Parts: sequence; C-alpha cells; structure tokens
Amino acid sequence: MSRPDAGTGKPVTARRALIVVAAGSGERLGHGIPKACVDLGGRPILAQVLQRLHGLSSGGLTPGRLSHGLDAVVLVLPPDRASYDQLAAVGEQFSAAAGVPVFSTRGGGSRSSSVRAGVNHLLSAAAADWDPATTTVLIQDAARAMTPEQVYARVFAAVEAGAAAVVPALPVTDTIKRVHPEPAADSGAERVAETVPRSSLRAVQTPQGFTLALLQQAFEFIGDLPDAEAEGLTDEAMIAEAMGIAVAVVPGSESALKITTQADLAAAQALLASIHAPEQTKPVLPRVGIGHDVHAFAPAEEPRDLWLAGLFWPGQQGLTGHSDGDAVAHACCDALFSAAGLGDLGVHFGADTIGTARPELEGASGAQLLAEAARILAGEGFGIGSIAVQFVGKRPKFGPRREEAQQVLSAAAGAPVAISATTSDGLGFTGRGEGILATATAVIYTL
Repeated sequence: MSRPDAGTGKPVTARRALIVVAAGSGERLGHGIPKACVDLGGRPILAQVLQRLHGLSSGGLTPGRLSHGLDAVVLVLPPDRASYDQLAAVGEQFSAAAGVPVFSTRGGGSRSSSVRAGVNHLLSAAAADWDPATTTVLIQDAARAMTPEQVYARVFAAVEAGAAAVVPALPVTDTIKRVHPEPAADSGAERVAETVPRSSLRAVQTPQGFTLALLQQAFEFIGDLPDAEAEGLTDEAMIAEAMGIAVAVVPGSESALKITTQADLAAAQALLASIHAPEQTKPVLPRVGIGHDVHAFAPAEEPRDLWLAGLFWPGQQGLTGHSDGDAVAHACCDALFSAAGLGDLGVHFGADTIGTARPELEGASGAQLLAEAARILAGEGFGIGSIAVQFVGKRPKFGPRREEAQQVLSAAAGAPVAISATTSDGLGFTGRGEGILATATAVIYTL
C-alpha cells in the first residue's frame, strides 16, 4: 500500500503497526499473576487479543492470513521473567502462524511509560526507515481482548483517510449526572450539580490509532509538562487533545469490554462461548501425543554437566546423548510432534545428532528445542493446550525444584507443562542409577 508524498507527489510506502499494552499487574482481577497471563477460554488473555487479528473463521484462526496487512506487532509485557517469557512465546506462535514480525519489550510503571516503551521498540526494531507521516500505529490494551477485527479495520481506515488521531467509541446509554466536588454538609451525601446531555457523550475504547509522527510529537509534548499534568493524560488521545489535535471517533463494539474485575472476566468468557456456540454441533476434539526419551548417565571418567527439565543441576554427573541430554525436554518435544503427526525429534533436528541438521540449533538446550518445537507446531496451525511429563530416575532429587522447572518449560512451550518424578524401587537401569527415562503426553488443538 502506498500514498503520494505531499511534497513530491511520488508514492511512499504506507506502513501499519500494532502495539499491544500487556504489562498490567492485574491486581483488581485477583489471580495473582499479570492480567495478560490470566486464562480466557483456555488461553492467556493476550492470545485472545492476537486471535482477533486473524478474523473469525469457523471460530478459529486461519493460518497464514491476516486481515489488515500488519507490518509489525510490538508486545509490551510484564517485567518479571516468567510472565515475559510465557507471553513472548504467545507472540512467537502468532508470528509463525500469521507471518507477521512480532517484537517484545518490557513495560513501565504506567500505561504512558509502557506505550512509550512500545513506540521506542517499534522504532528500533522495525520502523527506523519508515516514513512516520505514512505509518499508522494502533495502541491496543490487552484488557480489551475481545475487540473484533472490524474495529481495528475502522481505526486503520480513518487514520489512513487523513485523521491524525482516532478512537473507537460507543454512545452512552446511561443517564450521566455531574456531582458537586464536596458532599452535602448535613447528610454527607453527594449532590447532583447537573444532568449531562448524553446525546453527545461517548464511551471510548481501544485500539486507538495515530500516525507514528503524532505519537513521537505526543511523547515529546508530555515530556515538557509538569508531572501532575502529564499524569492526568491517561491515554494518547487525551495527549492529542491537549496538543490541539482533532481526534476522530469511529464506531466501537459492545464486544470490546474491558477486563478489570472477575465479573468482567466472566462476561468475556460468556462472550467467547457465544462466539463459538455454532461449533458445538460439530465438536472439535483435541489431539493427543506421547513422547518417550531415555538417556544414560555419562561415565564417571567423562565429567558432564547435568541439565534436566530445563534446569542446570550443579555437582551432578550429566547425561549422555545429543544436545544437553535433557530427557524431560526431549520427551516433551516428541509428544508435541506425535500429537501433530509431524514425526519426531530426528525429523526436525537431525536423526543422529540433534541440532546438526540445522546449524543454528547446534548445541541448543532442551528448553530451546522445546520452544522451537512449539514454533513449528504454530506454523502448522496447532496450538498447545498442555504437556504432562514424568521422569523415572534415582537422581537428582526433583521435588524442591519442581516449580522452577515447570516455569522454565512452560515458558519455552508457551503453554502449561506439569512435571512429576518417581523412582522404580531399585528395578532396572533407572533403579540402578544408570540413566533416566521420561514419558510425556501433549494435548494440542487446531488453531
């Protein structure tokens, strides 16, 4: 897509980018994890945001098709490592399925600082040579996960038609009253100052759209304001208003509700269920695969680091085998490939020496191979529901590090990974401490 340059009349490439602000702590939601990580319809809230970008086709994603021709997506994520890795993996899966570059960065302590971080990352990662005047950037809150693709299309179209700033909005249906700033002296109750005519009122939603040039000017503008004034500008459209820029309004959607409380989450779950209701006449069953891996401990005269379940185990003799010998991670990979009907580790990473069939993966850790397996599945149109893996071995003592291992492998897979460990009561090669056996079961679904 191109537009004529105002000065030369020559065509200039027009770009489209989306920044998803997903760094919120989610305290009011009460799940104890960042909001974008909370489950909505079996997937993180952020995954539901990205799913809307594919268009709803039989209630699922259509791999390789993106409705709006995005040139880049930037995810602004929570700063903690586990949440960041989990959500970045969601972005990588979307990128593989949709063919759109996705970049991740950490957010700040406020919405404004998070958006600024997203804009700066867009400029450094993708847009350094883009024309800011012909680049449209949409800012979407992950909390509005159910915003339909039509709203994105309206905002893009309005900016590209010449508006520098655009917001989607709905008419206000409730009667709105303005109250006096101070309560009544006798009763302590608030008092109505006036009833505001609702015909001119609108409830604003996201995504909000801007030219990249305006966003750059907006952050320069608030950088010069006193902190008290800057904090009062709660979104980029308000900054544009403060700059004297006209903000255009396009129709929003009742579906674009903001998930803030548990009641909002329940409403979003119900909305998601209603969208997929027609599918219930023809159930879509999950696919299940099993993976199995065995590695022997290296001989005592051949010192080797032990890597197992994505973790380094200091002072423990390592396992023989390809890559790092991580039988737990390798079993997870095989289970995923089995469920998708895509072969096994040897098919994708080399039959004899894992990693040498693909030079960029030579020496890759088990966790890295698991992340690559998840990316391969996403490229084939599959999402990961969960993985359960059990290893049998005399050592190491696994219980104290179970949660740590589950976090590492869950982040790599972009889906929950549950790990358990047991011994074999002294029987067989595992009971004699000669090696480790791991068996994994993976549940996947069609995107």
